[in-house]
Formats: sequence, C-alpha cells, structure tokens
Amino acid sequence: MKIIAVIPARFASTRFPGKPIELLKGKPLIHWVIEGARKSKLIQNVYVATDDARIANACREIKAEVLLTRSDCATGTDRIFEATRNVDFDVILNVQGDEPLIDQNFIDPLAQAFLSTPKLEMATLAHALPPEDMQNKNAVKVITNINGDAVYFSRLPIPATLKHIGLYGFSRGFLQKFCTTPQSHIEKAESLEQLRALYLGAKIKVLKVDKPTYGVDTPEDLQKLEALLK
Repeated sequence: MKIIAVIPARFASTRFPGKPIELLKGKPLIHWVIEGARKSKLIQNVYVATDDARIANACREIKAEVLLTRSDCATGTDRIFEATRNVDFDVILNVQGDEPLIDQNFIDPLAQAFLSTPKLEMATLAHALPPEDMQNKNAVKVITNINGDAVYFSRLPIPATLKHIGLYGFSRGFLQKFCTTPQSHIEKAESLEQLRALYLGAKIKVLKVDKPTYGVDTPEDLQKLEALLK
C-alpha cells in the first residue's frame, strides 16, 4: 500500500494572509510542517500543494516536491485532489499547513489505521477537549459513537469530549467521491470540510492521541507559539 502526505498551503488566508511563509523561530511555518511530515516512517512521499509562487519557492528551498493548483479550490482537500490526479498512491494524508508541531507521532498512527484496515475510507485524529476550548470556535469538537466513528463535528459548544485535530487520511477511491461531490449545506454552515464526508454517509474513524497539536489561525497564535517554543 502506497501512502503519501500532501500539505495544502494557500497564501490568501482570510484571517492570516501569507501564513505559510511567516517565520516561526526564524523559519517559514511551512518548513516546520514539511520537516515534521518527513519524520514519518510509514509514508513514501511528502508533497506541498499550493497556488502561490512565493510558497512554492519557500518549499523548494528545502527540496520539497511542489504540486501547483488553481487558486479557487474550495477546501484543502479539494486542493490536494486537484494536485494529485496524476500521482500514484493508495492512501493520501492531508497534513494541514498551519500545524507546525505535527510529526510522526500524529502521522504514523493515521497511516497505520489504513494499513491495519485496508477497506477504511477516511480517518482523522482527536484528543481530550480542554474545558477552556468548549466556547472557542477555532477549536473543532467531535462526537464519536461506540465504535470510535465520528457522529458530528462542530465549532459550537456541543457535548463532546474530544477536540479534533485537522489531519485526515483518505483512500484514493473515497477522495475522488468526496471531491467530486458539491459542498453540502452543513459543511458550508460550519465551514468544516469533514462534514461533507458525513453527509455522504461515510464512516470517519477517529483515532485518539495523547497530546494536542498547535494550529496557527491568527498572527496572535503565531506569537503565542513563538513564546511557547522559547
């Protein structure tokens, strides 16, 4: 089974334009993500999917493979689908470009889920929800059923015990089904792409990990992480 990781990265972020090439401890944010993904023992290739030459050039500085896309992709997953139409793989991991602390401790459990269950369509990660994040709309909550499959994701304070980590795995077949289906009303309402999969009736396996990652949504988040890493 060939498993690859693709990091979608766009320049025109609403809350933080140019985020992938902003510096964290003197290094572009996208470099942190690429280097973290490269630590995986289970993926064969790491790519960056972007529509921007500035991001592409930053990636090539550390010899990362870049796949260029249009600028009007609806979501990060739609961007990686467009970028990898001619790439050989069985499973693809969508590694968010604004998660600089992602490494093999997050990526390999997700990859292993597909190796252990070859018919798996989609999987993601979550960890225990800190009480202070219940009201935080940037903290996505997930409810799971008795089998560990997702019931619903929301930015709102729903009765969840888990906080979602924005790292996804897709089988090739389900990625095509997902990305050739229009965005659903619940996906648009919550601005959460994984709700398209639930709308399609897919099972999303939610794997629990012990520690959180650190997503950078705003310039303030980057400043906090800079202080934390010191």
